[in-house]
Amino acid sequence: MQPLGDDEPTVVGPYRLLGRLGSGGMGRVYLGRSAGGRTVAVKIVHPHFALDEEFRARFRREVDAARRVGGAWTAPVLDADPEAAVPWVATAYAAGPSLSAAVADGGPLPAATVRALGAGLAEALTAVHELGLVHRDVKPSNVLLTLDGPLLIDFGIARATDGTASLTSTGVSVGSPGYMAPEQILGKGATGASDVFSLGAVLAYAATGTSPFPGDSSAALLYKVVHEEPELGAMDGELRDLASACLAKDPSRRPTPGEVSRWLAPDGAARLVAGGWLPGALVEQVSRSAVQLLNLEAAGVAEGVHSGPVGFGSPSVGGVEAGAFGPAPVMPNSLPRTAGFVPEPRDAVPHDTASGHRPGKVSFSVAATATPGPEGRGRRVGCTVALAVAGALAVVTLVPVLLYVVQPGDKGHDNSAASTPSGPSSPAAGTPLGSVPAAYLGTWQGDGTALGGTLPDGTFRLTVRKAAVGEQLGVLRQTDQLGGVCDDVLTLKQVTKTRLVAAAAGAKTNRDVCNQAAHTVTLTPVGDDLKYVSDSSAEGSPTARMSKVK
Repeated sequence: MQPLGDDEPTVVGPYRLLGRLGSGGMGRVYLGRSAGGRTVAVKIVHPHFALDEEFRARFRREVDAARRVGGAWTAPVLDADPEAAVPWVATAYAAGPSLSAAVADGGPLPAATVRALGAGLAEALTAVHELGLVHRDVKPSNVLLTLDGPLLIDFGIARATDGTASLTSTGVSVGSPGYMAPEQILGKGATGASDVFSLGAVLAYAATGTSPFPGDSSAALLYKVVHEEPELGAMDGELRDLASACLAKDPSRRPTPGEVSRWLAPDGAARLVAGGWLPGALVEQVSRSAVQLLNLEAAGVAEGVHSGPVGFGSPSVGGVEAGAFGPAPVMPNSLPRTAGFVPEPRDAVPHDTASGHRPGKVSFSVAATATPGPEGRGRRVGCTVALAVAGALAVVTLVPVLLYVVQPGDKGHDNSAASTPSGPSSPAAGTPLGSVPAAYLGTWQGDGTALGGTLPDGTFRLTVRKAAVGEQLGVLRQTDQLGGVCDDVLTLKQVTKTRLVAAAAGAKTNRDVCNQAAHTVTLTPVGDDLKYVSDSSAEGSPTARMSKVK
């Protein structure tokens, strides 16, 4: 678990967040605690899904269905709010690493462990399929290894995104390359047999330490899944035969989950797990995680921390090294707050000020303290419609952003407005110029809004360089309220004393959730500030008023 970043929420619904467990293409997962002391895993969808009504409808249906899923080998859904500004779902939390983390740290698992793993997951899929559901994203990171057996997690979100407009615009696919069934890749839909294919790939990964369809890119992985036979490495005997059967290209030739569980554990997976199913090193790791969790909870109780909405203190970046995140946003966000999803600066004082506790950085230690730790890290998550998270948060937010250094302007020039030539010999305001005037040069930063100023849109930061028409003007970095980052490369199209017009396109290094479509950006001086206007309707036509910070 990672400590909460300075720009991450501390409360979601009735749960106080203790740390970040992970993130993926569909959302972020946090460790949370209810007012009654129950520990849960809270998954928040990526912001750009929040305004997609089709996604919301699917998410609502899938959460309702996932609530019905039970059994020993799944993490039950305990709570959810599909109607929240940013939908979320909470499931039971069990201490233990994911299969992907365990294999990455310790290598392939013993055959007996793989057998118990496969039996448990097969029984979990049997229960899921009996309800008429398909998981669609069975992969190593969605399998937890606990002392009581394997757990299949992540119901509700992956399926909810299938076929939504957000998927079309962002390129996100339901499933994971290398673990998706051929029929999923070919767009023929997913069935229970697709989950079995993924199960076979997971077992091969557990036994060999690598995916049965290795590759350097998503395209290569998808091609191999459809056209090539799996690479099963050192797998042998019954496990190899089972994996081969599950990985058949033809769905009708794959065994059912019930057949898989009987193949591996005729007397049931519980019998295999009861005798101790994890190797010694993993048992020690899981035990340490459980103790750390108990210490963390004990620390919260001892310090009087309770769940619930938290208040806001004065924004500050105290203790953060210069340049680690960049300065606080220059332009204040004056839009009204809404309840339900509250990001809080790590140094804000909560309602329970009598305890002297300040939420934020979580420290696992023998003393079981929970005090602010070292500075957080910027992350890059969905910014395609970052206005969605703004609608969810709608709060005054301190957003320390990871600096992105674009080629700076000429340091020897006076970058103030006074350096712009004036008088009769100066060109008229609308006269095209050959290059960017000195008044524009430098680094600018401020808060943005979208949808006509009704929704906060995070922090915008741009370093304008000396450029001629057709040259790169700079890179605009947008950081949403959850720390998600997307970069737009700006190429100068027109320049006058009173306006810069640039062609903008998503940087090649952006994740799929960022909007990559070409659009036009206009930069206009307003007093001592610089006004940014984008015509990207996919992003809600964001605008920002930025002040010069250097």
